Amino acid sequence: MTAPTALGTERADLLETLRTHRAFLRFTVRGLTDEQATRRTTASQLTLAGLVKHVACTEATWADFAVRGAEAFAATTPEVWAQEWVLQPGETLASVLASYEEVAARTDELVRTIDLDLSHPLPEAPWFEPGAVRSARRTFLHLVAETAQHAGHADILRESLDGQKTMG
Repeated sequence: MTAPTALGTERADLLETLRTHRAFLRFTVRGLTDEQATRRTTASQLTLAGLVKHVACTEATWADFAVRGAEAFAATTPEVWAQEWVLQPGETLASVLASYEEVAARTDELVRTIDLDLSHPLPEAPWFEPGAVRSARRTFLHLVAETAQHAGHADILRESLDGQKTMG
């Protein structure tokens, strides 16, 4: 159990859990070259660098949603979403990890300061129930799930690449 802090147990737990799963993801790509991080190692299109980039982009968008609501998703077209999974010219594993650190710092600051009950309607999309609303709290819980899920994917990709295991 997390000890209560000046932030309160709930915020401290959210921060600790986000940090834990981010660390799993970052640990999975330790020591890799850009070539290794962009290599497909399974039947899927996923790569380790692509997963890190996608998680960073997803976290940035959802953190923005916690503040601004559905307009945070306005720029997320299918083309933009597809680019989240692939390093673009000039991008490296190091650059997406640095971007991820910046995104994480912003999210952590929001977890420390935002009203966790602040809620916004979700944008219209086939995967959201019509009229659904999400609080900042639930948004951060979604980020925990998203990060943990993709850290697990990354573990499989890394093990397929060179036998290294992150989570066991």
